[in-house]
Amino acid sequence: MLEDPRRQKQLQKLIQKLGLPVTTTIDWSLLDLALTHPSVSSTDNYEQLEFVGDAVVRLVSAELLLETYPQEPVGEFAAIRSILVSDRVLAELADSYGIEPYLLIGTNATGNPIGRQSWLADAFEAVLGALYLSTHNMDLIRPWLDQALQIKAKEVRSDPARHNYKDALQEWTQGKYKILPEYRVKENKQFHSPDARFTAEVWLNDRCLGTGLGRSKKVSEQAAAKTAFLAVSELIRES
Repeated sequence: MLEDPRRQKQLQKLIQKLGLPVTTTIDWSLLDLALTHPSVSSTDNYEQLEFVGDAVVRLVSAELLLETYPQEPVGEFAAIRSILVSDRVLAELADSYGIEPYLLIGTNATGNPIGRQSWLADAFEAVLGALYLSTHNMDLIRPWLDQALQIKAKEVRSDPARHNYKDALQEWTQGKYKILPEYRVKENKQFHSPDARFTAEVWLNDRCLGTGLGRSKKVSEQAAAKTAFLAVSELIRES
């Protein structure tokens, strides 16, 4: 239990929102830390727990996708997972579970609406990290997170426009090489279809990973990213 009974009650309410009983074995001090923004303390904050939670949500997403869609290729898994673990989706999940009122954050940070998505996603990951470290397994996480991720995964699969291969490729290159891919786009002077107006190439370490066509620069880049991402799917399997 925490020294502050009011904070203890707040965190117990949050746990109930997640569908967990308040009698659950939880390290409450870790959960309190998971909901402390760096603007409150430069040393005692959620950053380390966020690091753990990032790995947790990636693993849960991977297991869930494998269990739910066992016939999908690994490239499809990675593309969907890149969306599930994005700041946008994690912030949406944080909002859906009402995490923000329990977050200790300085007024200088709350005054920056642009950063809200980022710190909501960070806090959500930190909460996952705290729950995982409380038991060193997924018993406090999968019972409530699985359904939320399944809904998001279904949305992504039902709307091909939401498959963001640029994000998926960027996630892989940053994780493996610590660099971003480079896109080189040119407008074709002669083209037989509006969908072939632009040609994009995606490069990494002086190597062209893929090319794509599109009616706009963004579409051609997305097409090139898809070609590249699917081409390196075997490498992603090994990474």
